[in-house]
Amino acid sequence: MEKRIKTLYIVTIIAIIAFLGMQMYWLYGRYEFSLKEYDRNLSERITACVDDYNAIRAKRPDKSADSLKQKGNNAEVFSVPTFSLKQEYGDTVKTTRTSKIYTYLFSAHELLGLEPGTPLSEGQKQRAMDLAQVQMATPVDSMVFDASGARDESQAWLATSNVQIERKCPFAVEGIDSILHKSGIKARIRLIEADSMVWNTTVTDHISVFSPALTMTIPYSELQGKTVCITSQINPFDVLPEMWQALIITLLASCMLIVCLVLQFSTVLKLSRLDRMRNSFVTTMIHELKRPISTLKMCVSGLENPRMMEDRDVKKELLSETRNALDNLSAYFSKLRDITFNNVEQIPLNIQCVNLHELFETVASATVLPPGKTVRISNNIDKSVEVSADRSHLYNILNNLVENAVKYSGDSVEIKADAIENNGNVELHISDTGNGISSGDLKHIFQRFYRGKASAGEQPGMGLGLAYVKLLVDAHGGSISAGSDEGKGTSFTIRLPQ
Repeated sequence: MEKRIKTLYIVTIIAIIAFLGMQMYWLYGRYEFSLKEYDRNLSERITACVDDYNAIRAKRPDKSADSLKQKGNNAEVFSVPTFSLKQEYGDTVKTTRTSKIYTYLFSAHELLGLEPGTPLSEGQKQRAMDLAQVQMATPVDSMVFDASGARDESQAWLATSNVQIERKCPFAVEGIDSILHKSGIKARIRLIEADSMVWNTTVTDHISVFSPALTMTIPYSELQGKTVCITSQINPFDVLPEMWQALIITLLASCMLIVCLVLQFSTVLKLSRLDRMRNSFVTTMIHELKRPISTLKMCVSGLENPRMMEDRDVKKELLSETRNALDNLSAYFSKLRDITFNNVEQIPLNIQCVNLHELFETVASATVLPPGKTVRISNNIDKSVEVSADRSHLYNILNNLVENAVKYSGDSVEIKADAIENNGNVELHISDTGNGISSGDLKHIFQRFYRGKASAGEQPGMGLGLAYVKLLVDAHGGSISAGSDEGKGTSFTIRLPQ
């Protein structure tokens, strides 16, 4: 049975560890999924911030036009972006795209016949541009890029526009940082100029699970190889709220399973303990009943012997032994009866005035001393101390404590009894110099069927003695406490209303 319980104990622990491991693995996967979702949302927010900043830059005035305006009086700077597409056919189709940005300088007011300084509308500017098409032979500035790496014509056209925006208003760390900060994104920003054109945005998801960060490299001028690298640190506590439902369900399921496994194992232990107690109870009861029954058999055999009956002293001794054996049987069954009561109110009490000094003397004289052991019992109770109690029950209380002191001790033991009167109560102290009780057993000694580890295998018993003592003390409206120093002795304090 013990081997099976140990096996079940090991299997239970392994099952709990395995379940927790599976739950942790599942939660880790769920956390990774939530973290990727958070990365995706964050990358979309960062991309939107960069697009907003580019839109703001596109609306700002052309800073590079100031130096060109100085060359003409009332001339305006006009940039004309174009790109050409060329395809060559052979074994494969080769597409070549060329992006061009030409900058021209002319006076729109002169072309339109307007007074210098008159504000121009967008329509007037476009009309002036159309009129100037004829005379725009040589641009004052030109930029030509090979845009063959573009995905399609729209991407090549957008890249050409981005070059214009970068020339008008260069990309600045302070500008994008302000946009990100307004969106609640904290990030480290670096501007990078590559040796080649960069067409696509690259996203590096979190590498560390416990300190995740998202890194994005976004081109803002593809044809010039200019990119911005934005690294945003991710707080794991911002991700966990997104998986709170999974956390709660997992926590509840884990707690329920662990509690069920623990309760199951605890129930098995209790059943095993009850089985051991049952076997111990039957064995001890047989042992306890065997002694008075053997005495009665011997006395009955003597009573049947006519010669022994002729001797008055022998007859008297046989009758006395028979009476003592019957008293022991009666006391034993009374003890079993009292210990089975559900509450102390069910125990019948015959309250009378009891002299504690005389009662302890009776207990001391009736104590059976084992051969080879030195037992010294000191009655230090004042002869005037009396208490209202059931004499037979109080006798059983003291008798149990003295018997335990004799039983659980070495070759010699000293037992002392003291009593004091305190505020209408009597405090009775029974102390011994026996083996003592360990601190782990001390808090359980008044429980039914509990036997300390140090005494369980040395002396026969059912673990009912001290439980019976406490039951009787409670029935009198008193209390009992114990103190012990393992290896040096034990003391019991009984408080009874006087």
